Amino acid sequence: MPDALDFEQPLLELENRITALQAEDSPRARDEIPRLEERLARLRQRTYASLTAWQRTQLARHPRRPHTRDFFRLLFEDFVELHGDRLYGDDAAIVGGLARFGERRVVVIGQQKGRDTREKLARNFGMPHPEGYRKALRLMQLADKFAKPVITLVDTPGAYPGIGAEERGQAEAIARNLRGMAALGVPLIAVVTGEGGSGGALAIGMGNRVLMLEYAVYSVISPEGCAAILWGDAGKAPEAAESMKITAPDLLRLGVIDTIVPEPLGGAHRDWEGAARHLREALRAELGALAGRSRETLVAERYDKFRRIGAFEETAMPAPGA
Repeated sequence: MPDALDFEQPLLELENRITALQAEDSPRARDEIPRLEERLARLRQRTYASLTAWQRTQLARHPRRPHTRDFFRLLFEDFVELHGDRLYGDDAAIVGGLARFGERRVVVIGQQKGRDTREKLARNFGMPHPEGYRKALRLMQLADKFAKPVITLVDTPGAYPGIGAEERGQAEAIARNLRGMAALGVPLIAVVTGEGGSGGALAIGMGNRVLMLEYAVYSVISPEGCAAILWGDAGKAPEAAESMKITAPDLLRLGVIDTIVPEPLGGAHRDWEGAARHLREALRAELGALAGRSRETLVAERYDKFRRIGAFEETAMPAPGA
């Protein structure tokens, strides 16, 4: 188990024992292996069924988790990447273009974090600049022009907060994307595949349907950032993660997302093909449900969906003895 997380250490110990016994190939080992495998299966099921919000955050950030380009390869065919915002440059932190999903022609967009050090630097660790968001909007408007559905994959710590990004209008670019997505007359499906960080995520995430992988997280700020603001100590990130309600079950209950896409046991990083298979089924179902809806219906439903988020009814407490 490469890059095992702290809470996975008991699983790693059992896996190493099984591996050692398999190499031994003795009668004792052949008798012991099935018992250990059964114990491992039970422990694995119990471990991933009771993850804390912080443990889910660690899985969402796992270095071997599939990134946007990995999902593009596994989910789509005939992908043609399109570059540039036609204003400043091409931001490698956002990738997008034309693709085929089954029999449908679609436009796909997503944040790309990078795998090794060189690629992480080239992709700015998945934190887009304004030109990245303007590129994304350009592709969405292209999809609108040719009546093609849009699928976005969200995986970013947040929009890049550097001086250059602010000078080139980071906040304005995000706001313009929100306005543009609100007016799109084609189906837009957003999927949080890893980290959904703040406005940097929402800038490509305002979908008619918002899906979320089982161990992804979605929040207005990172747990470390929240802890630093509230307690002056980023080390309290686990406590902040619990309070922020950033996990898929919490967000489904609050109405922020529409569907949880299951991951293979242990997380998407253990089985990329299995994770893509679950996501493919969910995307197929959602695209089918949205197909044939008029432009006006899609816009109105998207507007109503996001207006409902965070709306609650207050009720008066009954008087004592009532």
